[in-house]
Amino acid sequence: MRLRGVVVALLVVAALVFTALPPQGQAAPAMRAILVLNGTLGDKSFFDSAQRGMERARRELGVQTEIIEMGYDPAKWQAGLEDVAANKTYDILIVGTFQMTEFLQAVAPKYPNKKFVIFDVTVDYAKCRCGNVYSILYKQNEGSYLAGLYGGLMLKKKNIPGMTGTKIGVVGGLDIPVINDFIVGYKQGARAAGLDPNRDVLVQYAGAFNDPAKGKEITKAMYRQGAAIVFNVAGGTGVGILEAAAEDGRWAIGVDSDQYEIFKAQKPAIASRILTSMLKNVDNSLHRALRLAREGKVPWGKAEALGIAEGGVGLARNENFRKWTPADVVAAIDQAQRDILSGEIKVETVFK
Repeated sequence: MRLRGVVVALLVVAALVFTALPPQGQAAPAMRAILVLNGTLGDKSFFDSAQRGMERARRELGVQTEIIEMGYDPAKWQAGLEDVAANKTYDILIVGTFQMTEFLQAVAPKYPNKKFVIFDVTVDYAKCRCGNVYSILYKQNEGSYLAGLYGGLMLKKKNIPGMTGTKIGVVGGLDIPVINDFIVGYKQGARAAGLDPNRDVLVQYAGAFNDPAKGKEITKAMYRQGAAIVFNVAGGTGVGILEAAAEDGRWAIGVDSDQYEIFKAQKPAIASRILTSMLKNVDNSLHRALRLAREGKVPWGKAEALGIAEGGVGLARNENFRKWTPADVVAAIDQAQRDILSGEIKVETVFK
């Protein structure tokens, strides 16, 4: 009788295990992730980088992905996020930028069994019940230090066509902390290259991330004021910055994505004036987050900051970079990266 009871128990366990498995020949359901943009694709930098991250997760991780563009009207963002959160089927909902923080803090606690990711900012975990939210930050100050050092060193290479002037510039989309974190790093790097950051680094804000005409106007004015290189920290507005460089025969540093690679096929004249780009690897960070989610390793309820060490930021080293960048400048950038990683260089930040 005892043996018979053991056999029965084993059969019950086997039945439970069998019912928990997917039908034979059928894979377990794929993880589903939705990216909700408070803007549109086509900025050729920040949001397009996020799109690449989703596409890579679909291709390499088997994640079912969807992207929803809410446009640039802030009045539509909260209602749009609420609608997606309530009515879409997903495992992880992803949003980005500081403009979505309060909306996510209101939405996430309503769906405690769902997971949310926000990038380029963190929710206030002390303010909201956001244990189901993972926040991704970037050490854009580290990458921008390299951009400022690079710009300052290249400025001194007068044998490069169009490298005329005594200054470098930077155009920000908005006067906000995350953009200012780019700028403080850029100025510090310029100082390390021997420039006076107050006299030799021109700074202006466009007031928007989707106004290429304004970006072009500001950049052309900077060139007239003696800037040889202008750093784009303005999202879609930055397309105008790059156009100005091509039209005036000057130089630009791209942002977020490798903008030389993005433009070289269809607009080679613009691409040819982009010396490098400060990479803010949103694509890598979203792919990483979805990989960690699949592995059950996301630190939900916390924020992480990704810098040079984590592959979160860096400088693009494409064929145009190799064409124009002298060996001594490459060596200086390499050394600066090592010094940041070792802690010998402490890059300033607006975030304390």
